[in-house]
Amino acid sequence: MADPKGFMTTPRQEWPRRPVEQRVRDWDEVYVPGALLPIISKQADRCMDCGIPFCHQACPLGNLIPEWNDLVSREDWRAASDRLHATNNFPEFTGRLCPAPCEAGCVLAINQPAVTIKNVECAIADRAWEEGFTPPRPPERLSGKTVAVIGSGPTGLAAAQQLTRAGHTVAVYEKDDRIGGLMRYGIPEFKMEKRHLERRIEQMRAEGTKFRTSTVVGRDVPADELRTRYDAVVIATGATAWRELPVPGRALNGIHQAMEYLPLANRVCEGDLEVSPLSAAGKHVVIVGGGDTGADCLGTAVREGAASVTQLDIYAQPGAERDEDSEPWPTYPKIYRLSAAHEEARELRTAPAADADARLFAASTLRFTGDERGNVRSLHLVEVDEQRLAVPGTGRTLPADLVLLALGFSGPDQEDGMIEQLGLALQPRGTIARDDGFATNTPGVFAAGDAARGQSLIVWAIAEGRAVAAAVDRYLTGRSRLPAPIVPTDRPMVV
Repeated sequence: MADPKGFMTTPRQEWPRRPVEQRVRDWDEVYVPGALLPIISKQADRCMDCGIPFCHQACPLGNLIPEWNDLVSREDWRAASDRLHATNNFPEFTGRLCPAPCEAGCVLAINQPAVTIKNVECAIADRAWEEGFTPPRPPERLSGKTVAVIGSGPTGLAAAQQLTRAGHTVAVYEKDDRIGGLMRYGIPEFKMEKRHLERRIEQMRAEGTKFRTSTVVGRDVPADELRTRYDAVVIATGATAWRELPVPGRALNGIHQAMEYLPLANRVCEGDLEVSPLSAAGKHVVIVGGGDTGADCLGTAVREGAASVTQLDIYAQPGAERDEDSEPWPTYPKIYRLSAAHEEARELRTAPAADADARLFAASTLRFTGDERGNVRSLHLVEVDEQRLAVPGTGRTLPADLVLLALGFSGPDQEDGMIEQLGLALQPRGTIARDDGFATNTPGVFAAGDAARGQSLIVWAIAEGRAVAAAVDRYLTGRSRLPAPIVPTDRPMVV
């Protein structure tokens, strides 16, 4: 503990964002470049080095947060990088994309603003790359065992890197033309520039991991053939079966799933397209769904030059402070949060009729109506109570030329035939069934990440990847020294 009084003398200070008017004109990350390092040592000083660090338990990776906070406060960046990478393969991803349940579990957060754990993590990761603290770590010897990992999101990449470093020969199969899964085509560039992803992929290639892109397992390569070719198979395809909105008018043109819209905008940033075929430019946009994916659509539509953007959230607007009765510390509370996209919408007044920033809370979609050519033109909604029942007399209509459905995902997509070909059992909610060792009902086939757990956070995805790697390593060799931070039945801390 570098400064025993740091949490009393130093206020919380976060990585500042660039001015709204500036950042909405480009796709660069929203933060001020270089503005984090000058403040981060003092912020790390705020860590109390408490006797029982609940931040460990709040994060499924078990990150050694007090240890690397202390090292950062002393500016020992190499040691801090070692401690950070001991539990997390991709801290530059989580430092940008994770909603930081660790901060909700910070002991200081009982009665003060939490330590800026997420910012410290990001600073360590970025400094590690700048200083060369993260060289490739190829195995000293090969085991002679082969593993196929299906899916290249955070779970698949974490599993592949761990298994490669353990000495197994690993090939990652990805249906898209580039590696990264949702991090590539789901996460907008302004939240995480893809150079961070490319850097890790090159590191993994140097370690020996092989990548097979534009390959749909179950269609381009029969899944049962893959099973016979490799000693073990890890399914990490994510939960890509999106939820629908079965209301009148859904079939009108101009109503799309968020994951039809976001990848096209990312392809523009990749240079594949000059303009997205679903561009929001000049359109009245309504986003149905109040989560992070909806916020990603919001920030994207603003940058594309939408005439207006409104986001609908079926839940009531949460308060600014934790409700200690229903969501006591150290659980992750549902409070009013202002993401970068919502800050932009509020300042630019993209939805003048909204409750706050661009959001309409406690709002449920009733139906869509369109013009004579079958194009959507309006969305009809109603306010709802806590039981999601319509409140009489609250109906209203919003102009809508483009509607984006961001309602979450129910499980892995089954259209490619992979699940059927492997004969995998499913849970009632559509996810892949597995035992306590991540093994499916088909010998040699393991399942991890959102495909088996269901839609979750990036830290849980990486934790699943690390844990399934240990399970596969044990299956192949009889024992494993790889860390397994979670088991399939672990869940976030809730009331």
